[in-house]
Order: sequence, then C-alpha cells, then structure tokens
Amino acid sequence: MPVATRSRPSSKTSRESRSRRSTDVLALLKNDHREVNEMFEKVEDLGERASAQRGKLGEQICKALELHSTFEQSVLYPQIRERAEDHEEREQILEALEEHGVVDRLVGELKGMDAKDERYEAKLTVLIEAVRHHVKEEERELFPTAKELLEKDELDEMGERFIEEKRRAGMPIA
Repeated sequence: MPVATRSRPSSKTSRESRSRRSTDVLALLKNDHREVNEMFEKVEDLGERASAQRGKLGEQICKALELHSTFEQSVLYPQIRERAEDHEEREQILEALEEHGVVDRLVGELKGMDAKDERYEAKLTVLIEAVRHHVKEEERELFPTAKELLEKDELDEMGERFIEEKRRAGMPIA
C-alpha cells in the first residue's frame, strides 16, 4: 500500500499566495476585526460553568487585541492624525484613541484575573461591547477617512509592517 506524502508548496506558489493577499492595512485590520468577533461569539455561546474555556478564549482575545491596538495607536493613527485636515477628522482620531484606552485598560485587568473570578465574565462582556462599538465607528468613519488621507503605497507599507508584527508575535495571518 503506498504511503501518502504531503508535498510542500513550491516557493513560487508561496510567492503567488503572498502576492494575492492584500497588504492594505485597512483590509488586514478589518480581517482582524472579524477574527476577534468570531472569538467573541464563541465566548458568548459558552455556558455559565465554562470558566476554563472562557479563560482560554479571554487570553486569546486579549493577545489579539493588544497587538492590534498597539499597532493602530503607534502606526496607523499617527499617520491619519498628521494628515487630518479638519476638526471632524481630528475628533475621529481622538475618540478612537480614547476608546483604545478603555479597551487597553480592560485587557490589562482581564489579564490579571482568574477566569473563575465572579467579575471576569462581566468584564469580558464589557470589553466585547466596547470593541464592537469601536470597530463599528472605525470601519464606518475612520477607515474611509484614512483611505482619503493616505496613499495606497502607504497603506500597503503599513500592512506589510502589521503582517511582520503579527509573525513576530506568533499570531496567524489570514
């Protein structure tokens, strides 16, 4: 009986798939939003006694949000803020930064808690609500502003940097 072997994709195939993957940072960040929302849905589907599973998912959510938030605050937002031409664009950035501050605080608190703590589930729920609100505004308002203010090559360059940061952190890249 023949033994099945797995063939590795050729470097040409790998290059082709990399070149087909969007490097537009906004597309990559939107994909991150979808992935985190999928984790949120898994948490919301857990029963009340599933603290171990909730804790594992909470850790994954926190890790994903930390990298995502740090990147947006240190790379994307400063670029948009630098080019903001009017009060509304500057306000979008300032509000986004404040929302990130709330999320960052909640992530820090969750990381220091045991999933069996009676407040863990409530805090995770508040985090989910805060992130969903932020994502909604970011995708409807801030990302279109970024597309207007930044050049395609700048968005792609930031996307490559985001991909590299995710690789270094050992996180999946879709």
